[in-house]
Amino acid sequence: MVAHSKVADNADTTNVRLPLLDLQALDRCPLNLQHQQCQPRPVLPRARHGPASNATTHFRTFRSHSDFRVITQTCTRLEDCGFYWGPMTVNEAHDKLKAEPSGTFLIRDSKQINRFFAISVQTATGPISVRVNFQAGCFSLDGSRESFDCLFKLVEHYLTSPKKLLVTPLRKDRVRTLQELCRKSIITTFGSENLERLPLNPVLKDYLKSFPFQI
Repeated sequence: MVAHSKVADNADTTNVRLPLLDLQALDRCPLNLQHQQCQPRPVLPRARHGPASNATTHFRTFRSHSDFRVITQTCTRLEDCGFYWGPMTVNEAHDKLKAEPSGTFLIRDSKQINRFFAISVQTATGPISVRVNFQAGCFSLDGSRESFDCLFKLVEHYLTSPKKLLVTPLRKDRVRTLQELCRKSIITTFGSENLERLPLNPVLKDYLKSFPFQI
């Protein structure tokens, strides 16, 4: 389950701020939410390895079906990525990372109101966490003006940025399958935009497209 606390729809946004990544040079540029009619509060998929719960997400009611589809697809891919740790407190995430090399990161559920996810990362001075904003169908790190229509595109951006804010995902299973390694190699070589052109059977193409990222 992507979150465990249930908050009323009219709850106020929290003012608590987590430590930010090295994004001081970036100006905050919040995106405007479209004022569409609210949809019923959905129940999101449970984290495969997390504790079972019937609670609904603490995030406010979705403003559109498109936002709901984006989050649902994101949750499905998170279940398969290997570095999503589900419900986890800040302290638990930092304990996981404190013995890892700088740049090691994981994605977990955020307990902040109006946030689905957070990224925790080991830095040269120790682990820190940054909230992931979701507004108008796009994801961004708290304090950054860079936004992406996919959470994994956001991760790819910071993996390849010159500052190398993110380097290596902390996976639950340290040894990756041969299928996963081959998929990453194909996507890195040919690009996700060229998958349809590859001379592969539909089953293999579907597997490649199920996680078309260089992570």
